[in-house]
Amino acid sequence: MRAFQKILRQFHLIMKKKTEEKLTIYEYEERYVKARNTRNARAVLWVVAGLLALLLIWCLLSLTLRLWEINEIAGYIAAGVSVLLFVLLYVVPLARICRLGYFRTEVNAASAASAKRHNRRLRRDIAARMVDLGTRVVIVGWYDDAILAELSSALASGDDEGIKRALTAMYAGRVKKTAKDYIFRYALKSAAYSAVSQSSHTDAALVAVVNLQLIKDIVFLYGFRPSDAKLVRIFAAVVRNSLISYGLGSVHIGNGIARTVGDAARGIPILGSAIAALVDSSVQGLTNGTLTAVIGFQTIRYLNREYRLQNILDGVEVSESEEELAEACRDIETELRKKKSKRPA
Repeated sequence: MRAFQKILRQFHLIMKKKTEEKLTIYEYEERYVKARNTRNARAVLWVVAGLLALLLIWCLLSLTLRLWEINEIAGYIAAGVSVLLFVLLYVVPLARICRLGYFRTEVNAASAASAKRHNRRLRRDIAARMVDLGTRVVIVGWYDDAILAELSSALASGDDEGIKRALTAMYAGRVKKTAKDYIFRYALKSAAYSAVSQSSHTDAALVAVVNLQLIKDIVFLYGFRPSDAKLVRIFAAVVRNSLISYGLGSVHIGNGIARTVGDAARGIPILGSAIAALVDSSVQGLTNGTLTAVIGFQTIRYLNREYRLQNILDGVEVSESEEELAEACRDIETELRKKKSKRPA
């Protein structure tokens, strides 16, 4: 009986030890790191951002040329206003988004330790910024005061675990609610602007601007931005939304629906035109509002995922031997490539 109890006690100790063991970097890499090339993500990001800029310039230029045809002075004024709008509504939001830091989660044994240090610093920066905004800037409903007090205390004592707990609670509570409010508000804006606008160029420009403003406000609320690879997907979705909006404005769905009304619409021409305009505006507004909401939720999903992954990474066991082994493997790989390039053809 005593032997059985001893075996049972040893079994419980082994199981307890296993549950307390940290995830290794190799297990983390296998579970969470996807096999994709992230080295060129920054270059691709600027290409997609450039495409979005060209789309906006094209829309603004088309509107300016229309005014130029009506009146030359109006064309000059429109050109100046277009440049100002481009800077305020595209360059400034883009700069504010890209200026924020992001968590490094796509790592391996060689980069895990430096990524953990980077993420730790970023968490402190986010916490300090939240506390600063909560104490010096009047922002109604952005952050929970009780959690801000916890963040301030954790920052003062250098308690990194306390910072993580407070940030996790903040993102799961008030920040989540505020972000959803932003999405609802900007979706309504996008729908209203599309309903009022009767120009496909204006629709496309407005959708791009509203989507970009929404992304900027959400990442500013969270205090960090998605990684370059995720931003590529988000900005590509903004370009897609703008092109869809332009296409809807060019198709004039309402005219086809008005024609299906038949004799009633033909007998009352004004009624037919009203039906066409109403349907066009409704379809464009509903579609653009929905696409804007999708952009917002996509941004939140990426932010939450990368915050969760950096928390997991922070608990990963990274030993110096693993770093040294990974460094040695890289050196061997570099030497082999050099020798291969020196071989005679």
